[in-house]
Amino acid sequence: MEWVKTAIPDVIHIVPDIHGDGRGYFKETWNSKAFAESGLDIDFVQDNESRSRRGTLRGLHYQITQPQGKLVRVCYGTVFDVAVDLRRSSPTFGKWVGKYLSAERHNMLWIPPGFAHGFYVTSDAAVLLYKCTDFYAPEYDRTIVWDDADLAIDWPLHYSGEPLLSGKDRMGNRFSMAECFP
Repeated sequence: MEWVKTAIPDVIHIVPDIHGDGRGYFKETWNSKAFAESGLDIDFVQDNESRSRRGTLRGLHYQITQPQGKLVRVCYGTVFDVAVDLRRSSPTFGKWVGKYLSAERHNMLWIPPGFAHGFYVTSDAAVLLYKCTDFYAPEYDRTIVWDDADLAIDWPLHYSGEPLLSGKDRMGNRFSMAECFP
């Protein structure tokens, strides 16, 4: 696997080795030993899957207690995936990083605990898979509004107007009002 630090060094862009032939391909998406050797000694407790249609934006989500680290990948389609640093003690607090993840490129993103996460679907549909380091706890679930001016995320919207949002995402807090991590 190739491990590439992003503009926020704790967020890692991961490109697995692909072994293909006339039958198709094989790839390893998780290997605890290989991840530990790269500096990511992670225990996952939950796997999630999300299917969304073009123009859907999910996020920016995080849990203020029981924060989740996420290993994110796409098995169908393409998304623009975003991580926002919510750790006040971090030199990149309030900064964001975005990467296109796609089934075709087979790439993944490691988003550690202490970050908000969101994605925007740029293909007709997309299926996103992510492994989490802690369990979902709805009582600690928080949302920052996707279009917060202080964050100024450059979402690659494909049409004019607002993306497809859930009621929860539409009602998210502004970054300036968000609960953050120490």
